[in-house]
Amino acid sequence: LYPVSAIELNDNSGGMTVYQRLEEMLIYGTYPEILNAPNNDEKKQLLTELRDSYLYKDIIQLENIKNSSKIMDLLVLLSFQIGREVSLNELSNSLNLAKQTVEKYLDLLEKTFVIKRVRGFSRNLRKEVSKTARYYFLDNGVLNSIGNTFNPIKLRNDIGALWENYLFSERLKKQEYHKIYSNNYFWRTYDMQEIDFVEERDGRLYGYEFKWSPKNIKAPKAWKENYPESEFMQINRDNFMDFVM
Repeated sequence: LYPVSAIELNDNSGGMTVYQRLEEMLIYGTYPEILNAPNNDEKKQLLTELRDSYLYKDIIQLENIKNSSKIMDLLVLLSFQIGREVSLNELSNSLNLAKQTVEKYLDLLEKTFVIKRVRGFSRNLRKEVSKTARYYFLDNGVLNSIGNTFNPIKLRNDIGALWENYLFSERLKKQEYHKIYSNNYFWRTYDMQEIDFVEERDGRLYGYEFKWSPKNIKAPKAWKENYPESEFMQINRDNFMDFVM
């Protein structure tokens, strides 16, 4: 099961609850016990316990992993790369692990619903990046617990990454619960034109750019030229409700 979704919060408490608790959810996530905790200190404690028991004990013991510290080091590296392509070679060098071992750990973390991999979209155009991947955490609280970063939004310099991770995870929940059958990607060209999230469904392409603060942006030129029938939309905190619910 996913953590609690915006859909479920809306059904139980109304849409205003999602708006009112948005910044809280960006930091502490949406696991039920976390949502019901009476204060932020208890949320931090619960997330730390969840991290230590689930990540350290359950996953590591389940797979009989000897280099347990490497799993957490890997997650720390991933937490700093939300919304960016992840290089297996760089991870391998940083962790002093074989590339195959890094791939095994990433696969394990995805199978146990800690992270989710997204591939680059391409229809074999020469300028499109398609052989790398991005990774997102399925819960913002777990993401922040990895580095014990629970500062409020106004003191954060990574609000863009938190927002992107939240929207990605909530969109997965909506796809699951509303039976939206989609292939999910990011899109980027080698000359740095990019779109954060692309859905391919029913033979059509839908591009979404995630911005915490509304900005006047248009679809990248290469996207419009190569996929003229596609749609493009900016998702920000003023209009995100339809995207996640």
